[in-house]
Amino acid sequence: MTGDEATLARLMRAAQSGDKRAYSALLEEVARWLRRYFRGRIAPERIDDLIQDVLISLHAKRATYDPERPFFPWIAAIARYRWLDHLRADYRGRTAELHDDAAVKDSDEEVVVARVSLDRLFEQLPPAQAEVIEMVRIEGRSIAEASEKTGQSASLVKVNIHRGLKKLSALVEKAN
Repeated sequence: MTGDEATLARLMRAAQSGDKRAYSALLEEVARWLRRYFRGRIAPERIDDLIQDVLISLHAKRATYDPERPFFPWIAAIARYRWLDHLRADYRGRTAELHDDAAVKDSDEEVVVARVSLDRLFEQLPPAQAEVIEMVRIEGRSIAEASEKTGQSASLVKVNIHRGLKKLSALVEKAN
């Protein structure tokens, strides 16, 4: 089986119709694609967990897939959001470790490198987009809190997050 667009879209349509074998084949092919997609984006020991998160999201969101639209952009969006969630969780966890333990560990170097990389990516975004992505997606603040703090309307915060994440995704894709 090949993981091309037409095949995956066909498998997804069949899976939406209740074909369990097609769904199983779809999950296997998507897992292979995700392994390639995440290679170089996240630590190797975390790839399996991230793939599982994406597959769970695919399962939960499978009814939202529109068979008239391409499959890859749909699954890539899910993968991108799960990846950003993992980065945010990792950053928060590592920050908590630093506060809990005064000694800096070798593994904390990864967090610093990730943060520097993230900051470099943010420099390529308009400041309003970078600011609200930082607040909402990394710090975990609500849209309302970001709106209040930045003076942007809640709608504009959402638009800036969406556009900023889209541009970040394009930048990351271009780098690979």
